Amino acid sequence: MFGSGTTLVEALQLGRRAIGCDIDPLSQLIMSAKLSHHNAVDALSTGHRIVEGAKRFYWERKGELQRALNQRFDEKTRSFIDYWFLPQQQLELVAIQRSIESTSPQDMKLFFQVVFSSTIIAKSGGVSLARDLAHTRPHRDNEKSPNSAFVEFTKRLKNNVVAFTGTSQMRNIAEIRSASANKTGLPTSSVDLIVTSPPYANNAIDYMRAHKFALVWFGWKLDELTSIRAQYLGHDTTRGAEDSRLPNQCERVLGKLAELDARKATVLRRYFNDMSAVIEEMHRVLKSGKPAIVVVGTSQLRGIDVETQKGLAAIGESAGFKLAGIGVRRLDRDRRMMPARWNKDKHSQIESRMHEEHVIGLVKS
Repeated sequence: MFGSGTTLVEALQLGRRAIGCDIDPLSQLIMSAKLSHHNAVDALSTGHRIVEGAKRFYWERKGELQRALNQRFDEKTRSFIDYWFLPQQQLELVAIQRSIESTSPQDMKLFFQVVFSSTIIAKSGGVSLARDLAHTRPHRDNEKSPNSAFVEFTKRLKNNVVAFTGTSQMRNIAEIRSASANKTGLPTSSVDLIVTSPPYANNAIDYMRAHKFALVWFGWKLDELTSIRAQYLGHDTTRGAEDSRLPNQCERVLGKLAELDARKATVLRRYFNDMSAVIEEMHRVLKSGKPAIVVVGTSQLRGIDVETQKGLAAIGESAGFKLAGIGVRRLDRDRRMMPARWNKDKHSQIESRMHEEHVIGLVKS
């Protein structure tokens, strides 16, 4: 579960061989772009040419753009686009996307696709009618006046050139696998270190809710993305929540929660079952005596602290790991990807609990 690839980048900068698994298409795109090789000056100049070409297309061949837009999406995906994006921004975005598609080489194209996605997935909701999109809590604001996609793309271009320049100079190459964390396909006893951060037990960050805003412009259909989301670890469904016996720590929490909300208890059981499969896979691929570091946030369901860190530690021990310990990492409230609190109650339920995460150290015996 490499997310935006920060762990892989840090591993590469330390001279390690990095291997990452993720089924999220946007995560794969971002990491591929971080591994692409480009010159900052070339990227800036090419980016400006993309915008200028898209502008000319928009003003001189608007009818052709409209026809391309009409043919680009299936009916369900088009309804999604029409709900969240105004007609002007739709045409501007398709103009930019067509301009990017004609760019070469491929690694440069990947970089501009990331710039394109950041134009849409932004704290302000970017060029859509969405608010709180970057925090995966999108809601439509009919009073919002989205910026021009041309203006936003130009802004994001500079930011991404700065952010990606250092990563593009790395000599080592990471292996990116489109694979689930519980079925990596890696050889047994082949890994020296695992560092990963699984989702919250309460599905607090629903990545696909935000990622689909950009992915549909890359040719993904809404139904395809919904199908991928259903495979996410921690997805809030009762599917896969078979009544298997979990460690006592997990069963105690599940019992308390079931008394208050049977469905939430079933969803939590599925989460623990999913994590059991992931931790068993971690144990399989690690070499003997090597560590796995799991960073996980706390969760409260129906007022109960489910103590995810203790549950996962117990699952780890049952899988054959030795527990080295559980540390606490304080979170900077204004830098994490959680719903913004501006002009809201600083003593709300979410504010009272989402201020730290736990670092679980496991060692394969």
